[in-house]
Amino acid sequence: MSTVPPPEQPDEDSSSPASSIPDEEWAAFQRDAAEGGGAAPPKEPSARARMVARRLREQDEAAERSGGGGRRWRRGGRKAARTAPATPPGWRTGPAWQEMNGGRRRRRGLWSVVGVVAAVALAVVAIRPSLLLDRFSGGGSADAAPTALPAETALPTGAPGEVDQARTPTRDHPFLGSPARSWAEGPDAIVLPAAKAVGGMSKDDVALALRRTKEFLVAANLDPKVLRGGEPKAALALLDPEQPKLLSQIRGALRTPGRENDPLNYVTRFDPKQVRLAGDTVKVRGHLTFEAGKPGQVRVHADYSFVYPLVHTEADGDSRVARTIVRRELTMTLADPAKWIATKGKLSLAENDAEFYNFECGVHDGYIHTVFPGDAPTGAPATGAEADPYDRSGTLPDDNDPDECGTVTRT
Repeated sequence: MSTVPPPEQPDEDSSSPASSIPDEEWAAFQRDAAEGGGAAPPKEPSARARMVARRLREQDEAAERSGGGGRRWRRGGRKAARTAPATPPGWRTGPAWQEMNGGRRRRRGLWSVVGVVAAVALAVVAIRPSLLLDRFSGGGSADAAPTALPAETALPTGAPGEVDQARTPTRDHPFLGSPARSWAEGPDAIVLPAAKAVGGMSKDDVALALRRTKEFLVAANLDPKVLRGGEPKAALALLDPEQPKLLSQIRGALRTPGRENDPLNYVTRFDPKQVRLAGDTVKVRGHLTFEAGKPGQVRVHADYSFVYPLVHTEADGDSRVARTIVRRELTMTLADPAKWIATKGKLSLAENDAEFYNFECGVHDGYIHTVFPGDAPTGAPATGAEADPYDRSGTLPDDNDPDECGTVTRT
């Protein structure tokens, strides 16, 4: 969809005779006229349209002068948030609405311009009616599914490019404006590599380790009951009881979550009193690899990003959709009980790291708290660096400060 750039200077008077039609449109009309084309001259936007555009730009400038926040991410899980500009995409040269939010590696919310889109859309159509016609002629339809990406087998070389970020997600299309729209979804997105014998472990042992690791990822991050705040019984059942400190730590975090003992480090949960999934689809992208561990061990490394579209549980006419992204890196070990103190077929968690994007900073109650479009974050301020939650080109940082929280560039 085309965008309409704002005039270089705001109108001083809505009745000013000065034209706000871009020079490019006048030039195109003059060429068509000279060639005998039948195109009608571009219409001057109404005084109402110019007034709305000017007022929204002034609101943006005032917000910048007063200092805004950002959206956030958090590590191990965390990140931060900022005030959404009043001017919707297409009326500014900056990033689209998703990038106007803060983010955190751990948590943070999306900021949306839903409240002003309707009013400004009228002004856009007044200037370029073809924009409205394009949406009904099949060009760029929201229903058109993008080409699905092939399965990831290694880290990509860079972040995905911009998509049609001018589109606001809806309940029917919650991934509009997100690169995740072309990702696979649910458990099927976790593709197992071909197994082979390594480290003194048979091909069947390696296949079991891969399968169990996938089962853990699904149980901890895709199980609907767990996402609604339930206990991750299936995930815990996959872990080796011979690793008792870990199991005790996770169960303790579930009972009494806190800054140093956060269950979100292991499982993804939302407060069912506040939010629920927008539909039943979670987009997933990542890959599994394996290698020999010590003799009698196989190590499976998983690196996956999960994109959760959310709506308020008690909507009361609120149609806003927000997205939270969680990236997890973990390494599981399956050991031969004949050589190690281990339970046959059970996994040991050797390494674990996570980052959460679009999430309230400084909240450690065991739930991800997403920020919705138009809502100001209520958590701690975001002081960390910016991060793109869709950039999977590097591994997660080694440091794991539960208080680190920065700003996301998009959701």
